[in-house]
Amino acid sequence: MDNNPQQCVIALDAMGGDNAPLVTIRGAAQALEESNGRFNVLLVGRKSEIEKIIKQENLNFPLENIIHADDVIGMDDVPTTALKRKDSSLAVCVKLIKEGKAHAFASAGNTGAVMSISTLQLGRIEGINRPALGAIIPTLKNKCLVLDVGANVDLKPTNLYEFAVMGSVFMQEIFNVSSPKIGLLSIGEEDSKGNELTINANKLLRESKLNFYGNVEGRDVLKGEVDVIVCDGFVGNVVLKFAEGFLHFLLRKFKDSAEKSFLNKLRIGISKSILKDILKVFDYQEYGGVPLFGVNGISIIGHGSSSDLAIKNMIFRAYETHQHKIIERIRESIQKFHLNDNY
Repeated sequence: MDNNPQQCVIALDAMGGDNAPLVTIRGAAQALEESNGRFNVLLVGRKSEIEKIIKQENLNFPLENIIHADDVIGMDDVPTTALKRKDSSLAVCVKLIKEGKAHAFASAGNTGAVMSISTLQLGRIEGINRPALGAIIPTLKNKCLVLDVGANVDLKPTNLYEFAVMGSVFMQEIFNVSSPKIGLLSIGEEDSKGNELTINANKLLRESKLNFYGNVEGRDVLKGEVDVIVCDGFVGNVVLKFAEGFLHFLLRKFKDSAEKSFLNKLRIGISKSILKDILKVFDYQEYGGVPLFGVNGISIIGHGSSSDLAIKNMIFRAYETHQHKIIERIRESIQKFHLNDNY
């Protein structure tokens, strides 16, 4: 394998995800085909299985870009197993980054395992105490980044401040938002509303140099008044899972309604293209994945049920994160917006 030293190299966990390795291999082939030479993709996993699928699917993917890994971290495995099993596809992906053979890695596998091995093997960015998992959600006005959505539960106000800094950098660099508005998820718009964490975090963000909008309530998440919403991982995960569940609820209600009568089926059929466009903005596949914020390396985490489209977009997200030097920008911003000694 002869990689251009100037070219971004992305290692993909071929065995990670509910539908792996078929969809991961398809997604990798699609991404490489559309890369126009901007990046290279390495498929990491059981070589014989990967080669068999490439031949069966007649995919245009170079066999020399396959990196063998014997072991697989399952979706139901305890996250810490990723640290013990050195020959897993996930461990080999991280090893490629540490050895300088890849600039980023992506996985739709066990989220806890990806977070564990990324944090402990790649380390944290200086000044970041807790890595955060983000999710991009659509709003009435723009896209919004919510973090944390599952990596942390017991947090301090300073952690939410760090999330705000990292989220601001990401939205500015990836989505060209000039001065991202930061919202703090709480139970009321007033600064005095919320629990001890949100009240103290509100004060901290008010006194910072960030573009802090203020508290936002659950009903405001989709309005698009802010570009970044920060919260602890417990609350963020509930919000994310509710949004995913609500989408399935809508789809089921449309289907049930259509089955009730021919007239309903006709009405829904007429508006199908409009409904499809509306629901498309909620499709996680369009966004692929997001970085694990705060680790000292590019680690992109995708949805477990990712399709080949989602895998392809996840690879492109890894490339964008590398091109925009997100790790360096976060490091610079943490130093720039360094908290004073009172916190």
